[in-house]
Amino acid sequence: MHPRAGTPALPEDLIDVDALVGAYYDRVPDPSVPDEQVVFGTSGHRGSSLSTAFNEAHIVAITQAIVEYRRSQGTDGPLFIGRDTHGLSEPAQRTAIEVLVANGVEVHVDARDSFTPTPAVSLAILRHNGAGTSEGVRTHGPGLADGIVVTPSHNPPADGGFKYNPPHGGPAGGEATGPIAARANELLADGWRHVARIPYERAITSDLVKRHDYLTAYVDDLTNVVDLEAIRTAGVRIGADPLGGAMAEYWGVIGERYGLDLTVVNPTVDPRWPFMTLDWDGKIRMDCSSPHAMASLVARMTAGDGPAPYDIATGNDADSDRHGIVTPDGGLLNPNHYLAVMISYLFGGARPQWPTSAAIGKTLVSSSLVDRVGAQLGRTVLEVPVGFKWFVPGLIDGSVGFGGEESAGASFLRKDGTVWTTDKDGPIACLLASEILATTGKSPSEHHRALVDELGESWYARIDAAATREEKAKLGALSPEQVTATTLAGGAITARLTAAPGNGAAIGGLKVTTDDAWFAARPSGTEDVYKIYAESFVSAEHLAQVQAEAKDVVAAALAN
Repeated sequence: MHPRAGTPALPEDLIDVDALVGAYYDRVPDPSVPDEQVVFGTSGHRGSSLSTAFNEAHIVAITQAIVEYRRSQGTDGPLFIGRDTHGLSEPAQRTAIEVLVANGVEVHVDARDSFTPTPAVSLAILRHNGAGTSEGVRTHGPGLADGIVVTPSHNPPADGGFKYNPPHGGPAGGEATGPIAARANELLADGWRHVARIPYERAITSDLVKRHDYLTAYVDDLTNVVDLEAIRTAGVRIGADPLGGAMAEYWGVIGERYGLDLTVVNPTVDPRWPFMTLDWDGKIRMDCSSPHAMASLVARMTAGDGPAPYDIATGNDADSDRHGIVTPDGGLLNPNHYLAVMISYLFGGARPQWPTSAAIGKTLVSSSLVDRVGAQLGRTVLEVPVGFKWFVPGLIDGSVGFGGEESAGASFLRKDGTVWTTDKDGPIACLLASEILATTGKSPSEHHRALVDELGESWYARIDAAATREEKAKLGALSPEQVTATTLAGGAITARLTAAPGNGAAIGGLKVTTDDAWFAARPSGTEDVYKIYAESFVSAEHLAQVQAEAKDVVAAALAN
């Protein structure tokens, strides 16, 4: 923990935006250096121009690779593009538009020439491709739309990010990102300067560039997902903090459009993020699930003896695909706790039009409290590997009513049981907290305490353990038979998993369970560590024992 975690940023913590943008254009990556290659993680390619990991050459190559990939798939409709508030996002979007237009792709940009939340791009793709029609969403064939979101999500201000959303509207899977990254790296090595481009001033005025009102389309449709009338009637006082992200202009419009008692806590947008409090490691990071990054909002809600200024306060990260919920009686809700509350509320009678067979989607590193809630409700819990992309098919056909991750990302169906967005949607999770309060009279924190009383309290944490590149590769390819341990922290091991039970997909690591605890180990894609997620329904001390023995179990498996 950094000694200044949770304290306001100082001038020396801030980036030089001009230097950052200058490096985007001036630095040219060396494709023989692994850290300077195109690498697609679970949320696209990310990096900083200052470390030659996110530069003009990368975006030219990735965009060209996307053009070629969408052609190979027969996707010849418009491409919806949006960007967040990071300093590198606008330059990268400009570069992408230059390449897309030169390749004859129809590009839909924001009508306000402003910021666009990730879920608004997902919604635009889905609506173009048939969501809400009798035909339903089409994901293959001519005339279909896809999209690009220029964002590194909650990453520090010096970072840039670039992700592709295919016609299903959600994050691209490996079947797309693998070929796109491989082709982009080929172009980096021998031809990115030869990629067709049109100067931005000509490209943006081309007939191929259309203006799309992402804001109005998203805001007008929200009433079909969340009970905004209940929130208005109950007079729930909402404090919405966009954390300097893409929701900065949206929250005020939502409040006015639906007559909500909603205050935009801080509407300032500044790519240096000077108004943030530092995260756990002393970096500026727009992580709305972090008590350190959210310290100022938490203090505003919980300080002093008088009443809190809001009944519900919320935060979003830079592209608004994550949510943070703060209540006067509970402070910042742990993301796992709020997942369980949302699921209990939505499937417990709040959405009577949802299919009775609709499953609860969770990632395998999310709290087992979700499994206990699912069992209580008599609903199937679909446990999938890390990555929101695994929920996309179920959200499209309605077989999954809710998909959520332990990292504060979630989306769910419209009230009528049809698809809303297939990417993480922070705003609807934030508004749902107010709906819960409005319709039940209890805060999400109170609902969580009730769940704990019924189903048991748990202790959850993630830690890192050192690992070489070779060990990480071996961990990612383990088989259950390589795990020889029979007990974990005093309990008999009930499952050894290297594939997710919900869909059989490889998890790229290992999960071990007992009746009252579990751990999952996954290699980091960027550091010489592996991540250990663990939970105990016994005690904090038992969690520590699980974490310690997890390292021994992994070491023994790697030695086999």
